Amino acid sequence: MALFIQTVRRINTKIPVAGLQRLLSSNSGGIYDPADMTPPIPPYIEKQGETIELKRARLLYQSRKRGMLENGLLLSTFAGKHLDSLNQDQLASYDKLINQPTNDWEIYYWVTGAKEVPSEFQSDVMDLLQKHAKNEEKENRTRQPDLH
Repeated sequence: MALFIQTVRRINTKIPVAGLQRLLSSNSGGIYDPADMTPPIPPYIEKQGETIELKRARLLYQSRKRGMLENGLLLSTFAGKHLDSLNQDQLASYDKLINQPTNDWEIYYWVTGAKEVPSEFQSDVMDLLQKHAKNEEKENRTRQPDLH
């Protein structure tokens, strides 16, 4: 965190450091720890007023543009295969899954079974994702699906 604040100071931002610390603290549950070097994760806010088509297009795009290639391939191939058949509740569950957790490694570990899935993310969508990750059909998943 301190390095981040020093970097912000160096680029001559107009945000006062105290204000930046409050902003970052509010995104991390209200606790400011100067020893914590992880960047804050913005809070998850569910999109309102989206058509189902727009939501599917956004989720496909977000599934492709991940912080790590493994999840980009895993989530984008899942999205390309399943998004069109998911209902509103399932789309909301998938949206929460890919946009709320702290980082992509957590998602990857949950989907591949390396870590236990927290109860808030256990759902039929997670079951589908875990089945997709097993790739029992031995599909070639080295290319992300095209955007619509």
